[in-house]
Amino acid sequence: MKNLSDYPFEIRPLAAGEGGGYLISYPDFSECISDGETIEEAIANGHDALKATIAALEANGLPVPAPNGGGVASGKFVARVPKTIHAQLATRARAEGVSLNALVLAFIAEGLGRREHHV
Repeated sequence: MKNLSDYPFEIRPLAAGEGGGYLISYPDFSECISDGETIEEAIANGHDALKATIAALEANGLPVPAPNGGGVASGKFVARVPKTIHAQLATRARAEGVSLNALVLAFIAEGLGRREHHV
């Protein structure tokens, strides 16, 4: 098994509405996140989650990314939005006949295009 301490992680505080405490994520593993009441607890729980993620990948014969292999530009990210915005986006996606991901990607691309023209 790879040395878990070689994998970079990011920690951010969670707002009270998100349950409080701290969230830990690993840029090399987009699906591997955990949390804790304190930073130390988040790191310990994150270590357990990372260990389980690597074990699951290995057990399924899937490649385990090298540390710093994914970086922050993996092409995937998770965003928390208010439930009302999520509902509006889902409704719009259904009306357009596209996935929620496709709709959000189109909005982001459109917004980036507008910004580049105004900079």
